[in-house]
Amino acid sequence: MEAVARTTEEALRPKRLRRRSPLNFRPWMPGEAWSDVMAPRPMGGRVRAVRRIVMAVLWTLVSIPIQAVLMRLPGRAKISFARTYHAGLCRLIGLRVQVIGAPSSVPSTLYVSNHSSWLDILVLGSVLEAAFVSKAEVGQWPVVGTVARLGRTVFVSRKRNHTGREAEEIQQRLAAGDSIILFPEGTSNDGTRVLPFRSSFLAVAADARQVQPVSLVYDRLGGLPACRRDRPLFAWYGDMDIATHFWRIARRSGARATVLLHEPADPASFPDRKALTAAASEVVAEGAALLRQNRPVAPLPLAPR
Repeated sequence: MEAVARTTEEALRPKRLRRRSPLNFRPWMPGEAWSDVMAPRPMGGRVRAVRRIVMAVLWTLVSIPIQAVLMRLPGRAKISFARTYHAGLCRLIGLRVQVIGAPSSVPSTLYVSNHSSWLDILVLGSVLEAAFVSKAEVGQWPVVGTVARLGRTVFVSRKRNHTGREAEEIQQRLAAGDSIILFPEGTSNDGTRVLPFRSSFLAVAADARQVQPVSLVYDRLGGLPACRRDRPLFAWYGDMDIATHFWRIARRSGARATVLLHEPADPASFPDRKALTAAASEVVAEGAALLRQNRPVAPLPLAPR
């Protein structure tokens, strides 16, 4: 009916106003690229991804022998270089990091953060001079395991007979003045929420001089605020393959992660470990929710509820 109406309207026009031939707009770009500008582009970003991956691999190959030498030397050079390495990786893969607040200036600080992706390691490693606590399986991964060991990561297993020994290693690190980054959720998720913290993960908090909650959210993609639909792009959980996930991230531009460093507190000011866990979990979840909503944020106090 619409086509008939257009034909009738054209016939009623004076001859001098009639269109001799229909307008035909042809894209200046050949092929299907024109129709793909405003839609997801399966072929888009491949050159960018290849360039970023090659640069990241080269940076890692250069950094491994440097860190291996620094690990044998006294001083904090190995700690500072680990931060430099993570910051370089973030820049090379196109991930900008925004920091709100300041890390604790006190040694032996236990940082507790939400966890949604392996990218959290790069982001937090570029901001904090601290060692990570990771599951033992990561130490067996090729390349990734080597980088993690050179980053002085503490590997923990899920076997109960090893728990005491691993907790003792973390306590020794804290006693020596090292700071530790912990993910008390115990697993990663889709990035749309913060899972409740497990109090067992904060069993070593009594050996830390301070505990500082950290909220981490990936809040920009393509230079625009990331919405709920975009967050699973950054998240790495379940049975996802890390290589495929890295490829998908490397193809995108304008990505940003925001790290909100809340106010640290003395763990001795809390009546017990469960109270500390509940307070830290609430602060991290509240900060992450504000970041996901793209609202103005400021470091929140960590105090007994």
